[in-house]
Amino acid sequence: METPADTTESFASFADRADAAEPVDLAGPTDAAHRVAAVDLADPAFWRLPAPARAAAFAELRRRPGPVYFGDRATGRGFHALVRHADVVEASRTPAVFLSGPGVTTPAPARWVRLLFGDSMVNLDDPRHAQLRRIVSRAFTPRLLGRVEEDVRRISTALVDRVERDRPEDFVSAVAAELPFQVICTMMGIPERPRREILDLVNRTSADIGVARTLSRRLRSPGRGLRALARMQVIVAGIGRERRRRPAEDLISALVTADVDGRRLTGRELGAFFTLLLVAGVETTRNALAHGLYLLTVHPEQRALLLADLDGRLEGAVDEMVRHATPIIQFHRTVAVDHELGGPGGPLLRAGEKVALYYGSANRDEAVFPDPDAFDLTRTPNPHVGYGGGGPHYCLGAHLARQEMTALFRELFTRLPEARSVGEPELVPSSFDHRVRSLRFTF
Repeated sequence: METPADTTESFASFADRADAAEPVDLAGPTDAAHRVAAVDLADPAFWRLPAPARAAAFAELRRRPGPVYFGDRATGRGFHALVRHADVVEASRTPAVFLSGPGVTTPAPARWVRLLFGDSMVNLDDPRHAQLRRIVSRAFTPRLLGRVEEDVRRISTALVDRVERDRPEDFVSAVAAELPFQVICTMMGIPERPRREILDLVNRTSADIGVARTLSRRLRSPGRGLRALARMQVIVAGIGRERRRRPAEDLISALVTADVDGRRLTGRELGAFFTLLLVAGVETTRNALAHGLYLLTVHPEQRALLLADLDGRLEGAVDEMVRHATPIIQFHRTVAVDHELGGPGGPLLRAGEKVALYYGSANRDEAVFPDPDAFDLTRTPNPHVGYGGGGPHYCLGAHLARQEMTALFRELFTRLPEARSVGEPELVPSSFDHRVRSLRFTF
């Protein structure tokens, strides 16, 4: 296992140089150990660096013979960084070795929080994970999926109607965030009246995620987020009780009345699933949409290629947007047993150690993606891990996210082919997700 060596160059000086006018050269062949030692993925300062500097650092890490270990000062523990495509896929598809149950985020949710609010599916291992996933999968009947597809088209059309009429300036708040939120609420069967409150609660739960927070915001954000989470679960639990008495043709009704192996979702499980859908489904899709519009703006040759054959190229364009932007940066796993990564003779990971799966780095792996930094909507094959690396935790909403992005961009570019971003997106520095706070646009 590679461990960063001591070096006379501090990480602070590396960050200072990255913010300077001169680009930081991390990709050259000389003094590789020195450069890697200057990188600390556990340091919030790394995630405030310009994107090219971070990409160059990950490219250097991919060239190392094994996962590099980083100490996490926030938790007192460290983790091995899995940055290559093959390693991320292996960890994703070997759930008996790489456990999710101890928690996939940093820091892991406290035990009392999990007891109070229920376990999110992303923090479960089999057999509980398989049982819940069967209940949820059974609820997605062909009839429900057909209605969802119609709703995605209808909501996309209404949003572009509003863009034409009101000419909003921010693509994120007007379009990218609104589409997945309205689709998920409609699919779940959330009445119109509480939707604005729920959206505000979603924003509160995620407002202070990131590394560019003041001390006062860091101190108050856990309580603020948990209060918002509690209120969301109260709302959906009430709807769930009503649907048990009077089922409707929506997902909440299917989840609370389904009987799979004698089980259906409890009120707490329903709340945890709803929160996962909203926070994960809304945030990831909104970021992918925003990054997608920006990428098509700064790559006019790719935009022209897409508009020349919208129906034929849109599906590939959506996948390339997700690969290039990678909305979720990382998830953690806990090693269950001693394991040689990549097979016998590979780097040894010890039971109890943590690994971080860096999806964005895996999606730029030169061994899998030729010219990985290029945005190429004709890229094929495109085995990206933007929805996870496969296995039991592959994103349940991957198909829905593709539907939403395809429908929205088809509607937007059919009616407003000149739609484009203006200036740079306002990003939220974060080690967890590739978040866009706002993106000005015009047409």
